[in-house]
Amino acid sequence: MTTRKEQIERAISEHIDIVDYDPRWPQLFARERDHLLSCLPGDQIVRIEHFGSTAVPGLAAKPVIDMLVEVKNLALARRTIVPILEAQGYDYFWRPSFGDLRSPYYCWFIRRDEAGRRTHHIHMIEKHFAQWEGLLFRDYLIEHPDVARQYETLKRDLSHSYPSDRAAYTMAKSDFVRRITEAAKRAYRPT
Repeated sequence: MTTRKEQIERAISEHIDIVDYDPRWPQLFARERDHLLSCLPGDQIVRIEHFGSTAVPGLAAKPVIDMLVEVKNLALARRTIVPILEAQGYDYFWRPSFGDLRSPYYCWFIRRDEAGRRTHHIHMIEKHFAQWEGLLFRDYLIEHPDVARQYETLKRDLSHSYPSDRAAYTMAKSDFVRRITEAAKRAYRPT
């Protein structure tokens, strides 16, 4: 059994691989969504969405399916859902929504395959969390293939610059993500 400190160290220092788009990614999302719906308390799950680069057809990505799971109450999820998924081998973290340890915090899970490789990131949040803007980013990339290609190039470059520093990799692409998310807000939520 690994300690929490070892689990955190492993999670932040694992190698970053960007691979070509895999047409199986939507099926891997659907399979995991169905698994979660079958094993978690149904009265706590509101919706489950596929987001991130693996949700954008044709876009190269880390081969890890990102999922947003809306729960009615995070405190209740910590008491009831976390033990279920940890018992199934998921890594669990109570993590800040932003990189600088600011609240709100949320439940984050890593699912791994039998070889220990990440397969899914599950971001368990409530309705009001800013992570939902990731769906705007996803949709904008789908509708703007030229922007998706720019993002792919950036991610490939950053994976070479920060091959085992996930925090630096994420921080280095944050300006691009923020800029495109703002463009998506203007496009999809005009004032």
